[in-house]
Amino acid sequence: MGIEQAPTAKGKQSATGLRKSAAKEEKKTEAQKGSDLRKGAERFDERSKSSDGRSAASKQKPKK
Repeated sequence: MGIEQAPTAKGKQSATGLRKSAAKEEKKTEAQKGSDLRKGAERFDERSKSSDGRSAASKQKPKK
């Protein structure tokens, strides 16, 4: 859930904390790796390939 969609103040605070924590972890990982992590569609494809070596597009079944 995004910060804007949180129905309560406690929810907004939790969402903000989660976002900050994720950003901190991402920076730490990028520092260890020595380069930026991929973002958006590139990241989706990278994660998809890592599971079984195939891209997300190749996993899609064509419509008949």
